[in-house]
Amino acid sequence: MKIRATTDEDRDAFLATMFAIFAEFPENWGKIWSALELDRGILAETEDGRPVGTAAAYSFELTLPGQAVVPAAGVTAVGVLPTHRRRGVLTAMMRHQLADFRARGEILSVLLASEALIYRRFGYGPATYTHRLTVPHRQAAFAAGGTVPGAIEVLRRADCGEILEEVYDRYRRTRPGALSRPHRLWAAGAGQPPVSATPRYVAVHRDAEGVPDGYASYWRSERGTFTVDETIAADDEVSTALARFLLEHDLVTQVVFKHCPPDHPLRWQLEDFRAGEVGDDTDWLWVRLLDIPRALTARGWFADGELVLDVDDPALGEHGRYLLTVRDGEATCVPTDREPDLSLDASDLGSLYLGGTAPSKLIRAGRVRARHAEVGALADALFRAERSPHCLHWF
Repeated sequence: MKIRATTDEDRDAFLATMFAIFAEFPENWGKIWSALELDRGILAETEDGRPVGTAAAYSFELTLPGQAVVPAAGVTAVGVLPTHRRRGVLTAMMRHQLADFRARGEILSVLLASEALIYRRFGYGPATYTHRLTVPHRQAAFAAGGTVPGAIEVLRRADCGEILEEVYDRYRRTRPGALSRPHRLWAAGAGQPPVSATPRYVAVHRDAEGVPDGYASYWRSERGTFTVDETIAADDEVSTALARFLLEHDLVTQVVFKHCPPDHPLRWQLEDFRAGEVGDDTDWLWVRLLDIPRALTARGWFADGELVLDVDDPALGEHGRYLLTVRDGEATCVPTDREPDLSLDASDLGSLYLGGTAPSKLIRAGRVRARHAEVGALADALFRAERSPHCLHWF
């Protein structure tokens, strides 16, 4: 078995293998894969040159707690043909890929896990969460009034691509857990709506000066359901204005908000708290640290303190112990031989990194070992983010 990097000349072979792995057909996917970075792709081949496995990565930026922005490799298109599974092909590709990320100087990588059981063993842990919120039109009354300066304009997706790109880019720099959407994705329509050019209506919110500061991408089914692909807003007031616009629309039976962050306030804004039905409560972005000291010092911190982290990384055959010291919002992280406060797997450190998973929860679950009872509260205070991390982007 040979693992090798791909080039643009391998595009047809890579895509044909990937579609065969997932038993899909290209015509069902439109332009989603048109922006693959083939200089970051991997093919696993048999000795006679037949491709049997694929993996790839996008070059993203990830926003961290404290609004720091760092490069992040976005893992995608990972799979092995059914004829060659359970032969170590996946493990070989993933280790090859992690080594490549490190060689590029990247401090972390991310992915969306198709199967939760697979990626923990390669050091990835769930770090952001999302849910669907369904509100029947007859129960959509808001508990309080109030107006937001500005106005909403309804446009077609085909007529507002630049607005979507600009508003999203401003938003993603303020939200921990958010990924960039490089221009090439928008230009190629390489993604799910509203990145793709799939017909949608877009409610664009403009501030008092007429500057777009939010949008909601939506469509209406024959049965009167409004499905909202995503809502992007500069702040809670703009988010509320967009939600109110959608919920007060005529000829609607219900509004389905597909991706809501854990801290979304809408249920509390409705007169009937039970009107907002939560569904598809699930993980979204998984994180894997490649350089622990650099990753921990890159993010912002919101409490002072010290922790000794003992981190096991079986995927790379590594083990390290680090002293994390936080003072005035900044951290240092250095190797140490002090007794550990927390002992954990690399995948669990990935889950803690963005502040969306409390260390005390993983201690209670038995995934993280704490040296004494007070460590959990200290770790919770240190690892929290200024707001719940959330990722909308699909890749």
